[in-house]
Amino acid sequence: MLKQGLQLKQTQKLSPLQIQTIKLLELPTLELEQKIQKELEENPVLDEVIDDTPDEDGNVSKVSISEYSNDNPIPDYKLKINNQGKDLKPQYNTFSVRESFHQSMELQLGYLQIDSRTRQIAGFLIGMLDDDGYLRRDLESVVDDIAFNLNMETSENELESILKIIQGFEPAGIGARNLRECLLLQLQNKEQTEPVKLATAILEDFFDEFTKKHYNKIISKLEIDEDRLKSAITEIIKLNPRPGGQVDDSYVEEAQQVVPDFLLEIKDGEPILSMPKSSIPELRVNKRYADILINSANATTKAGKEAATFAKQKLESAKWFIEAIKQRQRTLFNTMSAIIEFQHDFFIDGDETKLKPMVLKNIAEKTGFDISTISRVVNCKYIQTHFGIYSLKYFFSEGLVNSSGEEVSTREIKKILSESIENEDKRKPLTDEQLVAELDEKGYQVARRTVAKYREQLNIPIARLRKEL
Repeated sequence: MLKQGLQLKQTQKLSPLQIQTIKLLELPTLELEQKIQKELEENPVLDEVIDDTPDEDGNVSKVSISEYSNDNPIPDYKLKINNQGKDLKPQYNTFSVRESFHQSMELQLGYLQIDSRTRQIAGFLIGMLDDDGYLRRDLESVVDDIAFNLNMETSENELESILKIIQGFEPAGIGARNLRECLLLQLQNKEQTEPVKLATAILEDFFDEFTKKHYNKIISKLEIDEDRLKSAITEIIKLNPRPGGQVDDSYVEEAQQVVPDFLLEIKDGEPILSMPKSSIPELRVNKRYADILINSANATTKAGKEAATFAKQKLESAKWFIEAIKQRQRTLFNTMSAIIEFQHDFFIDGDETKLKPMVLKNIAEKTGFDISTISRVVNCKYIQTHFGIYSLKYFFSEGLVNSSGEEVSTREIKKILSESIENEDKRKPLTDEQLVAELDEKGYQVARRTVAKYREQLNIPIARLRKEL
C-alpha cells in the first residue's frame, strides 16, 4: 500500500557568488591570473584598471553595480580589486633551449655510414627509448612492432646487432635494457684500471649481492680484501643510472618558479603578513556596457530587449567574479593569519622543532570557515618568509605526546629520526628497534611500526641497505 505525505527537508543551494568563490579559492596565483585573463577576454563588461586616469568627460571610470540594477539593490561597494602588499615582480617562467634526447640520438645516427634498412630500424629503436635512455620492451615484441609499423621482417639477432650500434652513442649507457646492462656499458667506456675491472666482475657475476649490500659474500667469493671492494664500489657509485636524463626530452625546457601567495616579514620582532600584488590586475565594470543596460531598460524592440538581457547577464557575471576575487583574497589572508598565529614561534626564526601539531580543524575553528574551505586555501599555496619559501601544507601535521606530557609534531620526531640515522655508524647502521630506543632516550615514545613508517616516508632504506664499508 502506497502512502502519501508531506515532508519538510532543508537544503542549502549555493549562490553563483559562492560557487565562483569556491572555484577561485583552490587556484594558485599563476592559475588565478590565467583565469582572470580568460574572463577579461570573454566578458566585455570586465575591464582591467591600468590607472585612474579620467575619461573623455573628465570622470574616473569606476562603477558600482548598484547604480545599474533595477531589481535587487546590493551593498554599496566599489567593484575594484586592490591587492595590497609588495610587488615581488617574479619571473614566472624561465626558458632555456636544450637539445632533445631523441634529437641527439638521431643526430649521432646521421653520422654513421650504414645502409638505409639499418638506419630505419635504428631510428625506430631510438624512438622506443624512454626518458631515462632505456629500451624497456623486449626484442621479441619489437620484432612484431617493426613488422606492423614499418612493414619489415627482422629478427632478434638483427635487432641485437643494431641495438649494439645505438649503445655506442653518447652518453654511455644509452640503449640498455636494465640497470645492470646500463652500468656495464659505462664501465666498458672507462679506462680499464684494476678497480674498473673488479667493478665489472661484481656487476656481471654478483649483481644481486651488490644491490642487497651482501659485501661479505662478494669478498669471500672473489677472494679480495675490503679495500679492493671499496675501490670497485667507488667506481660503480660514480656511474649514471639515468643516462637519458642528461639531455632534456623537449626542445624547450620550462623551469617554473614558485610564485608565493603570501609574504611574511619580521618587524620589531613580530611577523607581518601581506599578499604580493604579483600581476593580478585590478578589475572594474566597463561603463559603456553599463550604460547599455540603462539605455536599453525600456527597449520595446526584440533586438533592444536581447541587448538589454545580454548586457545584464554580463554585468551580473562581472559582479560575481569581482566580488568572488575579493572574497578569495579575504579568505586567504584570514586563513594565513590564523596559521601564523597558531605557529607564531616557528615563523619568528624558522626552527622546525617549534612547529606545533596542527590539523585543518584547528584553523577552521580559529577562522570560522569550514574545513573544506581551509583545505582549498591550503592547496597549492606558498608563503615567502625570511628563512625560505614554504607550501602551506608543510605547517600541518599530526601530533604525539612526549615523556613530559607535551604534544609534539610528527615533523619534529621525523627530524630527530633523520638526524639519528645521519649520525649513525654506517658500518653498523641502526635497526628500527635501535631507533626506537634512541628516540625513547630523547623523550619520544614511538612504536617500532611507527618508526618504520616515518623512515619510509623520509625515503630512508632499512638498516641493511644503509650499510657501508
